Amino acid sequence: MAMRRVIRASCVSSSSTGYLARKFHASSGDSKKIVGVFYKANEYASKNPNFLGCVENALGIRNWLESQGHHYIVTDDKEGPDCELEKHIPDLHVLISTPFHPAYVTAERIKKAKNLQLLLTAGIGSDHIDLQAAAAAGLTVAEVTGSNVVSVAEDELMRILILMRNFVPGYNQVVNGEWNVAGIAYRAYDLEGKTVGTVGAGRIGKLLLQRLKPFGCNLLYHDRLQMGPEMEKETGAKYVESLDEMLPKCDVVVVNTPLTEKTRGMFNKEMIGKMKKGVLIVNNARGAIMDRQAVVEAVESGHIGGYSGDVWDPQPAPKDHPWRYMPNQAMTPHISGTTIDAQLRYAAGTKDMLEKYFKGEDFPAQNYIVKDGELAPQYR
Repeated sequence: MAMRRVIRASCVSSSSTGYLARKFHASSGDSKKIVGVFYKANEYASKNPNFLGCVENALGIRNWLESQGHHYIVTDDKEGPDCELEKHIPDLHVLISTPFHPAYVTAERIKKAKNLQLLLTAGIGSDHIDLQAAAAAGLTVAEVTGSNVVSVAEDELMRILILMRNFVPGYNQVVNGEWNVAGIAYRAYDLEGKTVGTVGAGRIGKLLLQRLKPFGCNLLYHDRLQMGPEMEKETGAKYVESLDEMLPKCDVVVVNTPLTEKTRGMFNKEMIGKMKKGVLIVNNARGAIMDRQAVVEAVESGHIGGYSGDVWDPQPAPKDHPWRYMPNQAMTPHISGTTIDAQLRYAAGTKDMLEKYFKGEDFPAQNYIVKDGELAPQYR
């Protein structure tokens, strides 16, 4: 914000000169060094030609980038002072990462990255970047908005049903050669008639509500903005302005809000204590929105009847992460937004933004997370 005011006031100040120089170079035809950080697919890389979001297939843009004279380096090695990513920080121009194997871009890394101009998220969610530091440095941060919203919403619906029907213990019985119907049925329920509330009703939240409507649920949502009347009618969802008012009513709570300084650790012991005993929680948003230990204690006590999600803090989750060992959990690695269909969309969106970057053109407005020194509203 401060940088933007400086630019307007005087285009010859040192801070504004640095910002304008970065923007000028972004539109030049010079060769750029682009680094992508993705997960390794190993033997799975060749099993599907559309498996683009991995190190081996590198979003499918290597030949295109190199044919234009750009230098494209791809790695999964992103942690520690001696990692592969760290070697390229001083002279890279563009860093591409995904939420599924995030390259954490700290203020320290931004300070070292003298040539850095653009930070792209192949997918949705740029909280692995220190956005304030990026804004202060005059960097552009963008993501492929909408690329995996269908994928995540479908996954959330699946998780609600998995928890509601107590599916995982039943599956484990089969794998372990057991047969104990009572051990599953005593805490299995129908979704029909239950109250489901989403904390956040952006693109994913709205799609989830649309998909839940045919199940005959009582649907609630809390967000900083209320939907228009047509969308409320289409989803059948009712707006609840106060989160404290909504949570005690819910049999199922779904987290669909971005990770910001306001939402970090939001679901702490006090907040969880306001929910119904036995509440089911689905979180495909970000792991750090939850107080890690508060979730563990509530699941172990039975106050949370079941917890499912695919987001952790940090990612990848260490082997000793306590959520791996909680009772009544249905956790997975971060997979909901990286279906093959989503990969095709976020790979195409990344290529489109790179093309615009090379030409000095603007991205689609909704893709910007940081532009002109200012954060998008959802990250403020």
